[in-house]
Amino acid sequence: MSYETNVFENLHHRMITNGFEHGQKIRAEHLRKEFGCSASTVREALFRLSTLGLVQFQEQRGFRVPQKSRNTLHELSHLRILLESEGAIQSIRQGRVEWEARLNAAHHQLSHIEKRLNETQISEPFIDLWFAAERQFHETLISSCGSDLLIGTHRQIYDRFRQQLMVEDRTFNFVSDNIEHHQQILDAAMSGDEALTQMKIHNHLARHL
Repeated sequence: MSYETNVFENLHHRMITNGFEHGQKIRAEHLRKEFGCSASTVREALFRLSTLGLVQFQEQRGFRVPQKSRNTLHELSHLRILLESEGAIQSIRQGRVEWEARLNAAHHQLSHIEKRLNETQISEPFIDLWFAAERQFHETLISSCGSDLLIGTHRQIYDRFRQQLMVEDRTFNFVSDNIEHHQQILDAAMSGDEALTQMKIHNHLARHL
């Protein structure tokens, strides 16, 4: 992996996991010292992130993290429901045993982490683990849909959705509901019931609508 890619991946992760505050100005001149690289390398990474909607850029004003917005979160939630529902339905039709095995494995890992979160008052050690496991479960759910475009679009929408919630979700007040929701999505998908799977995906994200 090139150094430029490392800078991009580091900033990408921080943009969706509370590494920067909503609305914060991002200065390439400051970050270059942290990364030990040129400001142009940082700016290139920030421009790439702006094409993904994770950074806003304006001439003369530079780069900023997007503000938190209820309307934006509503739209992103709606798009996630549409993309995950279609992706899950197509995966049910095409995925077969190999997809079922991967989805069960992804759910097992996520369920373990969420149950630990539900039992502890100290969430910090689990935050990065949860972010990774939650993403993996939802990406695996649609992974056999047969459309790279749908998967890529979902990844971009998922990241922007996660960025909107990067502060709120760190409290994990929702984790008991999540345990139930993820199990229901898994059960519906494993049963092959397309309508039920779609409904459970909607129910999982309905709190943001």
